[in-house]
Amino acid sequence: MANNRATKSGFAAEAQRKINSKYSEELAQECLEWVKQITNEDFSTSGEMDNFYEVFKNGTRLCRLVNIIKPGSVKKINESQMAFKCMENINAFLDVARSLGVPAQETFQTVDLWERQNLNSVVICLQSLGRKVSAGNFGQPGIGPKEAEKNVRNFTEEQLKAGQGVISLQYGSNKGATQSGINFGNTRHM
Repeated sequence: MANNRATKSGFAAEAQRKINSKYSEELAQECLEWVKQITNEDFSTSGEMDNFYEVFKNGTRLCRLVNIIKPGSVKKINESQMAFKCMENINAFLDVARSLGVPAQETFQTVDLWERQNLNSVVICLQSLGRKVSAGNFGQPGIGPKEAEKNVRNFTEEQLKAGQGVISLQYGSNKGATQSGINFGNTRHM
């Protein structure tokens, strides 16, 4: 757990402070309320780091969450408080989250939660899982903004050719141009 490590100092302490500064209590509270709504379990939904860590640290609640979203996805939830059993729970949750469509860049490492290294990444993962749940047909409420849908456009050959004849102002205009080119600022002295 987090108290098994020596306290950080120097650059490591500065890096940890920077990571901790990204943590949002509002988003964490939203995640906790969402998990409470789905699991029907009674726990504090305060978004403080200490509470967030205590609620999820052993991974059992995370496993129960994904088992409700997708029944039978975690075969065995370890109730033991031994470190490797808790980390197995967290890994099982992460595997199911990836299978439900949470992108790899929005997941977290096991030690981010177990050793309290980066709780913000845990919040990001839960937010992403909440978007996937609301976008999919899981019969559960989601959280966060609605996920974007594809907007595929099919143009005819005629429409594509018509677009080739238009000069886009994205390339700029010729205002201020001379034969010697456009000069900005001071000229180069040789």
